[in-house]
Amino acid sequence: MDFSAIGKKIRELRKSAGFSQKDLAKDICTQAQISKIEKGDVLPLASTLYFISQKLGVDINYFFEHGTTPRLDYIQEVNNQLRIARRRLDYPLIKEIVKTEERNPLFTSNKRNYQILLWHKGIYKYHVDQLLEEALLYMDRAIDLTLGKVWSEKEIEILNSKGILLYEVGRYKEAIDVFLRAINHLGGIIYLNDETVRSRLLYNTAKAYTGIEDYEHSTKLCHEAIESCLEKDQLFLLGHLHYHIGYNYELKEQFILAKKYMEQALDIFRLQRDERYNDFIRGKITIFDTIL
Repeated sequence: MDFSAIGKKIRELRKSAGFSQKDLAKDICTQAQISKIEKGDVLPLASTLYFISQKLGVDINYFFEHGTTPRLDYIQEVNNQLRIARRRLDYPLIKEIVKTEERNPLFTSNKRNYQILLWHKGIYKYHVDQLLEEALLYMDRAIDLTLGKVWSEKEIEILNSKGILLYEVGRYKEAIDVFLRAINHLGGIIYLNDETVRSRLLYNTAKAYTGIEDYEHSTKLCHEAIESCLEKDQLFLLGHLHYHIGYNYELKEQFILAKKYMEQALDIFRLQRDERYNDFIRGKITIFDTIL
């Protein structure tokens, strides 16, 4: 996308309206951010662009018609930004986006769009505000908002998020119940928009089983998730799954197998050019070598 073309249009409309950058930024973002947007240095959040368009008196798609790509699906763009923030564990950004979109009728007037906000509100209520029970209530509200006879992929995703929160506070059995419900409902969906949903659910369930020291069941689920990744040509979580199998064997003091799977995890992370876990895993392998 040609960010500079969008920035130029914002600058033209701002000057035509007689606004300074400070005027345009008020109640939306910082003056420095407006400057960067107008120069084409950054792509604004969809929510930021929405409120800029409102202040300048144009439809948001006006800007994208002057870029090099087709018109933006605004709701999808916000959803994508929330998904990226989830993957990066950027919970303050999730809070910022949700609080902004709660003023946006595109979300508040549509159940499925509003569901997205309630789901992510639950996420930041736990990770930012540290209010677990309130977070769980928001996720339940999000599911109930659109729930019919057949569960949707989005509702299963929300259930997965709820299970993660329960796992993180050590409520492993409750987490397992939630994850198994999600897996059961997943069986009713013929086609998934995001095939990583299956492997993520299996991985999270495996971790919860490790939490109750059921290493055999955990390892079985990891292998099932690995098969799903290979079948769908997915690298996502493949390294984490091999590491978790190794971790299960480590807890069972089967260090030869633990070393084998952690070395495989290291190889996968290397192929993915993900060096975040290298030192940690190598440290474990070194300890296994001293034991063996």
